[in-house]
Amino acid sequence: MNAPDPKERRAELVTGAGRAAFPQAGEVAVVLDRPKNAAHGDFACNVALQLAKRVGRKPREAAEAIVAALGGAPEIERTEIAGPGFINFTLSRASRFGVVPAVLAAGAAFGRGHAGEGRRIMVEFVSANPTGPLHVGHGRQAALGDAISTLLEWQGWQVLREFYYNDAGNQIANLALSVQWRLRELAGLATEADAADDWYRGDYIKDIARDYAAENPADARGEDLEAVRRFAVAYLRGEQDTDLRAFGVKFDSYYLESSLYSDGKVEEAVRLLVAAGHTYESEGALWLRTTDFGDDKDRVMRKSDGTYTYFVPDVAYHLGKYRRGYADAVNVQGSDHHSTVTRVRAGLQALGAGIPPGYPDYVLHQMVTVMKGGEEVKISKRAGAYVTVRDLVEEAGRDAVRWFFTMRKTDSHLVFDIDLARSQSDENPVYYVQYAHARLSSVLREWGGETAALAAADLSRLGTPHEVALAQAIAQFPEVLERAAREFSPHLVSFFLHDELAARLHTYYNAERFLVEDEALKLARLALVAATRQVLANGLAVLGVGAPERM
Repeated sequence: MNAPDPKERRAELVTGAGRAAFPQAGEVAVVLDRPKNAAHGDFACNVALQLAKRVGRKPREAAEAIVAALGGAPEIERTEIAGPGFINFTLSRASRFGVVPAVLAAGAAFGRGHAGEGRRIMVEFVSANPTGPLHVGHGRQAALGDAISTLLEWQGWQVLREFYYNDAGNQIANLALSVQWRLRELAGLATEADAADDWYRGDYIKDIARDYAAENPADARGEDLEAVRRFAVAYLRGEQDTDLRAFGVKFDSYYLESSLYSDGKVEEAVRLLVAAGHTYESEGALWLRTTDFGDDKDRVMRKSDGTYTYFVPDVAYHLGKYRRGYADAVNVQGSDHHSTVTRVRAGLQALGAGIPPGYPDYVLHQMVTVMKGGEEVKISKRAGAYVTVRDLVEEAGRDAVRWFFTMRKTDSHLVFDIDLARSQSDENPVYYVQYAHARLSSVLREWGGETAALAAADLSRLGTPHEVALAQAIAQFPEVLERAAREFSPHLVSFFLHDELAARLHTYYNAERFLVEDEALKLARLALVAATRQVLANGLAVLGVGAPERM
């Protein structure tokens, strides 16, 4: 069920007052903001400043007229005109705590919206080359992509999570050669000195070679390079799937880059671009006029040796996305893909296929630095050159890893401190939020009653500053989720849970007793406790993080 939208209802209330006060002003657009200081009320708006010039009044006079037109609206306890004409509104006690029964009624569905109802969207993320274990950058993508997908689902979108396997090109060729080299080494026919600089050297290559030799004794030296390639790619796809399962991430669809070639999709895209008149030949290569679509220079599509540059299959792949019915799509990728954005979008526009400008959306994240014992961790025992997702999950636990990967803006460099992630202290943000949930679970266990009985609690008994602040935070949750989904920004949820909800809860917990002798007051406080616990659980679920009842 969708939670009621009191903010929208209150905006309509103020809109009506603006129209009543100034019927000659025309359209009235009211946007409600929450004051940073709770003492300034529950919401504020600048509608009087918008209307003042139109109606020939001073902003404060316009504000006074709007407040007068509100009359005795039962939801509003008082209004205050601040500054040049801002109106601050303080809700009545019944309205302020009305969010509590709304949460208890909606339960695990509280916070769900309908902004994307009936629409489809594809979220592509991780999309790693199957050339090695998933590194921490892939882990950040996995956490971000999964959280973005869940946020969109909470807004009613039909989401397809897709993993695009880059199983073609030079890196895959080097993977096959790397495994072949290790096979020859096992057979006593090669040494470390025989390896090329761009071959893979992690211990996992030795594992693949040993397994290949065991399953293919007739080709123990790896003479069938194509068979070695197929085996290595399948092996590493299985490894990556295991990593993702351990991380709690599942995909609905897997798409192979190699299929774009075998199914003729790349050739078709090139034919369409040529037919659209946006290509030309020069120096034996085929070029695309990407400068026609905002790029800083034209780009080679087909090199003089007949092979395609990397962005051409990307154009074919995204044309396929659009044709599959995904008019909305978002890609979660590392910041090193920044130049890809312009080229892919230019290619899609050059096709003349009716794909809108700005398709697809991109979320580009910055790199991750892993710290332990005050020093940077740079390599993995298995991968050699980098830290893997599996390493991090084994060190810090899945919940901590998923939280840390979503707690910062995507364009911010992330420092993952393993020692902090493992600590049971208020400095550890995921512990701080999970402990808030566990604390409230303990209170409700000690009470021992049925949560359903709290729906009838007399909430008029609530009203301390801590209770007001907590109710205000709970009421913000649906807005936070809607904005986080719209902006593809899971960090807004992490920030809300930590800085707004958990912080206010811990302050309340330390200031008041819940299981008091006054039965009516006890039930009112327990209703607020249960609602807070539910919102904490819902927010953690969106991020893919557990909500423990005991810690």
